[in-house]
Amino acid sequence: MRTIELRSGEETIRLGQLLKLVDAVPTGAQVKDVLTAGEVQVNGEPEERRGRQLRRGDVVSVDGQDDVRIG
Repeated sequence: MRTIELRSGEETIRLGQLLKLVDAVPTGAQVKDVLTAGEVQVNGEPEERRGRQLRRGDVVSVDGQDDVRIG
């Protein structure tokens, strides 16, 4: 499992931003496709909202990739 640390002063990161940050998608335009295909889970639950706010401790799973924990 990989951990992504939030920047100092930040409490959240949007799911779409995280997916681009960890190279789960090559471009922002493809975030929606990955989400609507059901390839993303947050804390074990399917998630389709690219604007979902992630907080420390959340775990994001993308099919075919290592899980990512928000730190």
